[in-house]
Amino acid sequence: MNLFQLVWSYLRARPLTTALNIFLLALGISVITVLLLFTNQVQEKVSSNAKGIDLVVGAKGSPLQLILCSIFHLDFPTGNIKLSDAEKIVRHRLVKKAIPLALGDSYGGYRIVGTTPEYPALYGAALETGAWWEKDLEVTLGAVAADRTGLRVGDTFTSAHGLTGDGHGHELSQYVVVGILQRSQKVIDNLLFTGIESVWRVHEIGEADSITLLHPSTLVSTREAGDSTLEITSLLVQYRNPLAILQLPRYVNNVGNLQAASPAFETARLFSILGVGVDVLRGFALVLILISAVSIFIALYNSLKERKYDLAIMRSMGAGRRMLFLSMIMEGAVLTLLGSVAGLLMGHSALYAFTFLAGDSASGLDPLAFYPAEAVLLGANLMLGICCSLLPGIQAYRTDIHRVLAGN
Repeated sequence: MNLFQLVWSYLRARPLTTALNIFLLALGISVITVLLLFTNQVQEKVSSNAKGIDLVVGAKGSPLQLILCSIFHLDFPTGNIKLSDAEKIVRHRLVKKAIPLALGDSYGGYRIVGTTPEYPALYGAALETGAWWEKDLEVTLGAVAADRTGLRVGDTFTSAHGLTGDGHGHELSQYVVVGILQRSQKVIDNLLFTGIESVWRVHEIGEADSITLLHPSTLVSTREAGDSTLEITSLLVQYRNPLAILQLPRYVNNVGNLQAASPAFETARLFSILGVGVDVLRGFALVLILISAVSIFIALYNSLKERKYDLAIMRSMGAGRRMLFLSMIMEGAVLTLLGSVAGLLMGHSALYAFTFLAGDSASGLDPLAFYPAEAVLLGANLMLGICCSLLPGIQAYRTDIHRVLAGN
């Protein structure tokens, strides 16, 4: 019988104790694994969806609400802003690019975004089938929105006010699907894209004149610049240079009813709020791991007393002190390794169950993703198991076979 078989036979001889130690450790590891996967992937998604957007300009209200609405499309708008005021921001010398958004309606719970082709291009969007919208009431769908709503190229539908899908319908104006985007694992997968003019037309606002425009708007080229009767929801702004970080937000906040919200600042503030709950859960998981470590130590120490005659007989049959020491170390290592692997599997399984139940709200979370921190966690717990085995291992190493066999 080799050393591993010996250790395994000892663990099998105490199935309840072994199972309890593995379960306690696995539970703590699984909680940490879920937190690791969730926080890392949410931060990655936030970063990828906010990439290329330095500032969001919208109506005064909650800056965080403005960010959640205009970038992540998870909240309602803070209000609308005048097209003429938005044009003032675009003309500022520190603005490199500004993308307008007109929000408010949805279909099947998926938001309809009135914008320009620059918005999906910001995320590297590519067509799966069909074409980009060009005319009024033409729509190009994100991949997830197309799958969930069942819409295909050539289909028509009526939008509803709000995000819930049960708002007031606009039956007099029907959208037609002209294209579907490739899946990107970004926020654009859940959106329906059309022109800003389509949103205005559905709401019967600002019908376009047939006369030639003297000064076309820099945001909506089919409308006259400076039109104070037309409104959009927000602007996604890119800075021209770092100096804009200091000057542009202050300038925006002094124009009409506008406010400036920084995606970097607001998301950092959001994560700091969520971080309190994450820290509490992480502390709970560490307590479980500590309890498991103490349990493993007690189990090994008690088993040493129970098997002292076995160890003495092994010594009398030629087993060295080093072998007895290693058997205890290996037993602790095997326990923690089994518990750690089980915990990692439980953590990934829990995230898979969450994504399955949450559906679209968890889109982009990958339960099969592995991070280097998981390997570090596995190694740290293995070292913890070895440390818990040191004292019982030293006691086994010092076993006096003469006294044990003599019954003293």
